[in-house]
Amino acid sequence: MTDRPEVLFLCVHNAGRSQMAAAFAREFGGDRVVVHSAGSAPGESLNPAVVQVMKEKGIDISNEAPRKLTDQMGLHADVIVTMGCGDACPVYPGKRYLDWDLTDPAGKDVEVVRQIRDDIERRVRGLFDDLLKPSSQEEGSHD
Repeated sequence: MTDRPEVLFLCVHNAGRSQMAAAFAREFGGDRVVVHSAGSAPGESLNPAVVQVMKEKGIDISNEAPRKLTDQMGLHADVIVTMGCGDACPVYPGKRYLDWDLTDPAGKDVEVVRQIRDDIERRVRGLFDDLLKPSSQEEGSHD
């Protein structure tokens, strides 16, 4: 893995789950990580309920737009997190994959979307606790 790990969040439409995960990842990881989100069949725009519940957390994703997955994103990622895309998401050999079983927020009311958001936030925090923890070499050196 590189000094700045690359994380790719994938779902089908890139209009909800993967956008929330990427926003939390950017928030928690700052400049220590490179974050991408994409979809195998991107939608037209972000889910308005997703934009709303992220604003409640102080994160504005209203200027984001669904993006199509590119091979470059997949090939450069250290970790690929899939969210309900099943066979629609390609597999890149040699990559660390996590499959998060998350409800699709499409067509759900705001209360349900909040629950999905909170689940994603918890999962991203857990991923980053693991991904960004100092190596034992770094912990042992106190110059």
